[in-house]
Amino acid sequence: MSHNKLRLGVNIDHVATIRNARGCGYPDPVRAAKLAAKAGADGITAHLREDRRHITDKDIQRLCDEIDLPLNLEIAATDEMLSIALKHRPHAACIVPEKREEQTTEGGLDVIGGFAHLKPLVAKLSASNIRVSLFIEPNLQVLDAAKALGAPVVELHTGAYCNAAVGGEQDVILKDIQLATKHAKSLGLECHAGHGLTFDTVKPIAAIANIQELNIGHFLVGEAIFVGFESSIHEMRRLMDEAVGA
Repeated sequence: MSHNKLRLGVNIDHVATIRNARGCGYPDPVRAAKLAAKAGADGITAHLREDRRHITDKDIQRLCDEIDLPLNLEIAATDEMLSIALKHRPHAACIVPEKREEQTTEGGLDVIGGFAHLKPLVAKLSASNIRVSLFIEPNLQVLDAAKALGAPVVELHTGAYCNAAVGGEQDVILKDIQLATKHAKSLGLECHAGHGLTFDTVKPIAAIANIQELNIGHFLVGEAIFVGFESSIHEMRRLMDEAVGA
């Protein structure tokens, strides 16, 4: 049985990573966002890190000014990032854990341990009509805490699933994600998923009925080197649609 069209959010961070490697103006992540829109993306995701290692403040301003698709701004739970989100008022703000030394986001947000810190951030973002999403592990207690924080959306971290050995371990993690999506639905939370998804790993995740959006970036940018950005997005879209029977 198919569910409603599964949305694809294309993360353009690593176009900016390549640009910043030489400190020049290209490749331009905003151009990538425009190409993604043309290729059928439903939204654009960008992570403004505290150290600005890829996306910059200027990129966020340009994305707000030049892109018609909804912008999902990934941010750490800091006062600086809160003020930037409130200034730009993107469609959505996804709060993610962030450690300076990490290469990429490692694991989900500690919404239980960080509850008191996160509560006012979620409230302030929501009050400005920004849809708050929390990037979390597929864990039932964590989902309960996300609901109690007042966030309408959760994004389940698929990194462990993508990195697991095919078969046994991967199957166990997939079951955890399936259970988490059912629990999210029972709590009235909209469920998204992302991190590490590739052509090889996307279909079992896309086939989960309660997931409404996938956010994919690094793989699409890497694949674009070989086949072009639009082609990589078209193929990901095709696999997602095939998985949901669209």
